This record gives sequence, C-alpha cells and structure tokens, in this order.
Amino acid sequence: MVADVASPVVREDPVEYGGKNWLSQEARQIRTRISQPVTERIPVGYRPEFLASYEPNRTQYLPDSLRGELASLGQVGMSALPAGTYLRQVMDRLLIDLSWNSSRLEGNTYSLLETERLLAQGEAAGGKNAFETQMILNHKAAIEMLADQAGEVGFNRYTICNIHALLSDNLLPDPTACGRLRSRPVGISGTVFHPLEGPQRIEERFDEILGKADAIRDPFEQAFFVMVHLPYLQPFEDVNKRVSRLAANIPLVRRNLCPLSFVDVQADDYVGGIIGVYELNRIEYLRDVFVWAYRRSCLRYAAIRQSLGEPDPFRLHHRDAIRRAVAGIVEGGLDRAAARRHAEAIAKEAVTSEERERFESTVVTELESLHLGNIARFRLRPSVFETWQAGWET
Repeated sequence: MVADVASPVVREDPVEYGGKNWLSQEARQIRTRISQPVTERIPVGYRPEFLASYEPNRTQYLPDSLRGELASLGQVGMSALPAGTYLRQVMDRLLIDLSWNSSRLEGNTYSLLETERLLAQGEAAGGKNAFETQMILNHKAAIEMLADQAGEVGFNRYTICNIHALLSDNLLPDPTACGRLRSRPVGISGTVFHPLEGPQRIEERFDEILGKADAIRDPFEQAFFVMVHLPYLQPFEDVNKRVSRLAANIPLVRRNLCPLSFVDVQADDYVGGIIGVYELNRIEYLRDVFVWAYRRSCLRYAAIRQSLGEPDPFRLHHRDAIRRAVAGIVEGGLDRAAARRHAEAIAKEAVTSEERERFESTVVTELESLHLGNIARFRLRPSVFETWQAGWET
C-alpha cells in the first residue's frame, strides 16, 4: 500500500511468501521468523550498536566474491569518463524504469505504460489519485537531480535531504517537513519495530550513517549500506525507503556503473528484507533482494545498450558543448536561422575548425529529435520545450 501520509504511521505492504529459489538459507530463516503474526513477535526498538558495529572497509555486508561479481556485471566500459556519462546515455529508459519500480514498491498502481505516458507526455492516468501521480513525477525530478549533479552528489546532507525534498514534494501533510529530519515520533504498521525518537539522537545517527557511507570505498557496499541504514533510522517523517533506493544509485552513477532500477523486484521480498533489518538486524534477506535486483538491472540495461549501439565518440567527447548548444536554442526560443548562428558560435569555441560542420550538424539532429520523452537529457522543462517547439515547427 502507499504510505498514509495523513498519519505519522507508515504502512507497509502485507508480506506474502512463496518459493524463492534464489534466496539463501539465511534469508529463508529470516522470512520464516517475520512471517509469524505481529502479535507473536517481540516488539523491538532502534539499536544504535547495529550501526556502531559497522566499520567502513573492515565490516563487509557483501563478501569480496559477491562484490567482484557485481562489479563485473555492472561495468559498461565508461569508468574513465566523467561521472554520470552512462546514466545520461540510458536516461530516457531509466526515468521510466526507476520511477515506476520504486513507486510500485510503495503500492502505486500506475502501470508501466501509464508511467511512460505520464513522464513522456504529461498525461495522468484515468482513475488514479493525485497522490500516485505526484509520487511518480517526484521520482523523475529526483533522478534528474542525480544526472544533472552526478559529479557533485554524494553521501552528505545536501544530497540526501534534497533527494528527500524532491521525492516528498506535495506528499506530506506538513510541507516544511520536505528535506528536513523529523522531530516527532513515527510508527510503522506491519512490524513490531519502533523507530528511534528524539531530534538530537536522530541527527547524530543520521550524520553517523552519512560519514560511514562516505568512507566506504566499494560502490556496491556503499549502495547496500544506505539501503539498510537509512530505512532503519527513519530520519524523515515519511518517504525513507524511496530515499534509500535512489541514494543506492549514487555510487553507481558516480562510477558509470549500471544503475539499480529494481526491475522485477516483488514488493513482498523487498518489504520482507526491510522488516528483517527492522526487527532482527539481519541483512541477509535484503542482501539477497539487492543482489538479485542488480543482476536483473544489469541484464536489462545490457540489452538496452545493445539496442542503442556503441556511443558515438564525437558526441561523447563534445557532450557538454552539444548539450549547451541545444539547451541554449530551446531556452532562448530560437528559430532555425538564429539556432544555426548559435550553434556556429559555440562550435567556434568548443571544437576544431575541421569538426565545426559535424558539430553543427549534430546539434541540428538533436533538435529535430527532441520530444517530451527525452528532454531531460538537456535539462529542459516541458513548458519551455513546448513553447520553443511551436515556433520551430512553423
């Protein structure tokens, strides 16, 4: 179910269990324990020692062999390029995949096709409430932030609080709670876990999480660490799991690894893994979900990359100048003649004289290919694009 933000109680989906042949024996044991009725499970509170016992680069939630496998799967041959290069290459698809899957794990009932229409055409699905529509649009905004600021985002207050602000925009009863650590207690139904209380204690643990995450050298260990500890702390009034899922992509984006889009992940497995952390401080179930999800994401984006073909070296090398030219033309509302002059001016300062014709041709190709479904690559707002498009096509 979608969280009931009219109440400080965050509601989890009911956990249903079936045969999962990819789950380890440890994960199955956790699943058995948390499948007992809530009335038969012992209430537990937040245990600071769970976080305190984690020593970056010494404690390993993911064994060496597993991290090696994930690193091999996630490589796309762009490790030497600027942060976010690969994300921008698959941005059109990732916006839909991650927005839909992360929202779906919260109980959002939009279909994949409805999500695609919403993000590409701004068309809200009939029969859906405004909460669900807003949730998906918020994911789009947060993913665009990761792409736009790939070289600057990290495990710091600015990044995590702003991801929360974008994901929770227009969804919380108190608008001032967006991007702010909570100052009041929250409860989570479906579990016997009681989150930490006290603003100062929450602040201290939040800073401890960020400090340890930032110190972890391995990107996959970083990603999984925040998927464990951000929801466990519940630093915000709501939207904590969504924040953790996008934050898990930060180290992957920065190193041009395949992103984690949670494709095909079942809500019962994800919630079961989270409850195992809440109630038992056991990470094996969530770890199995994380690994399975990343393998599925890698398979998906390998297929997408194959369909896209290898990146054009010229466009890759001059991507910033091309983006600047296209964005300047659209934001300036330039017609074809003015657009040509603008492209020529940028070409003179950005490329060699031998490359200018190709640069200008590439800019024109990008302009002719623009539509609402791909303008995020150039950080353009739909209203600005539609205004420019009306004049461009006349």
